[in-house]
This record gives sequence, C-alpha cells and structure tokens, in this order.
Amino acid sequence: MSYPSPFDERSPWDETPENNTPKKEDPPMTSTPTEGPAPFTIGFTLKAGNGFDAEWLTPKVYGHSADETAERGAELLNAMKAHGLIDLASKAADYTRSQYKGGGNPGGGSAPKRFNNGRVENTGSGAGSAPKTAGDDCPHGRSLVTKPTWAALFCDGPDGDKCDPLWKQKDGSFKAK
Repeated sequence: MSYPSPFDERSPWDETPENNTPKKEDPPMTSTPTEGPAPFTIGFTLKAGNGFDAEWLTPKVYGHSADETAERGAELLNAMKAHGLIDLASKAADYTRSQYKGGGNPGGGSAPKRFNNGRVENTGSGAGSAPKTAGDDCPHGRSLVTKPTWAALFCDGPDGDKCDPLWKQKDGSFKAK
C-alpha cells in the first residue's frame, strides 16, 4: 500500500480514487473487543475559576475504540451535569474552605498566588490586594504593586483589554496619569 505524501497541499480525504476499481472494504466488526486494557483515554479538566483555589474536576474515560471513548466522554459530562455533580463539588469545596481554621495563607507557602494568562503570579513580595479607589470603573479588578520609589494599581484583565494603571499620589490616593 502506498501512502500519500504528507507534504502535498491536497487533503488525502478529498482525493478521488485514481482508478475506478471498487475498494475492498474491511469486514464489519461484530463487536468492539472488550478484553484487555482500554487503549484510548480522554481526560477532562473542568475548572471553576482562574485561581488555584477554584474547584477542579478531572474525570477520565477509557474505551476500546476512539468512537467508544468519545461517546463515553459525552455520557460522563452529561451525567455529571444531570446528577448535579459539578454543583455538588463546588458546594463541597466552599464548605471545606469555610472549615479552615489555620492562619495566614490557606494554600500554604509564604504568599498567595494566582493564575493569570497562563502565568503564576505571586501577589506577595511587593504586590498585594488593591485598595478601593473612588471613581475606579475597572471591571477586571486591580492588583497593587509597590516598589521603593512608586506604587500603582494595575488592571487584572486579559492582555489587550487592560485598563489604564492608577498611580499612587503624594496624598495616598490613586489616579490615572
């Protein structure tokens, strides 16, 4: 059997047979083999928010064929929704967080962290929670960054959609330049 060149600009699925001889079809399978380990796997990550403290559900499905695995994946996600598993996981996580009796950062470590645009950002060491500023209409939220000679509130929005930073004034207020 010859295979088409992967460097051709044509799609092998759009090609017409070069000769008109009927294609020999594979005999139909009577059933999908179910013995032995399932060679196909789909893993899902369902994350409730962009912070590390958000709930994560990471179900997996296995199958003996790609079609069977995809069908099982769809069945699993629909069943999780229909039986309220996603909502229950969120409520259980809220309850677990409410039971935390320790001090400082519940996630451990020296400073809280957050996930922003594919990067881990440390909100400690010069950064902190943003003070409320009158007239600030940023819908994304802001992070306070302080350096020895300046301080500013920066927008937490996605790149390309960030609001103007607010710079700390001598009177302690924050204003856009």
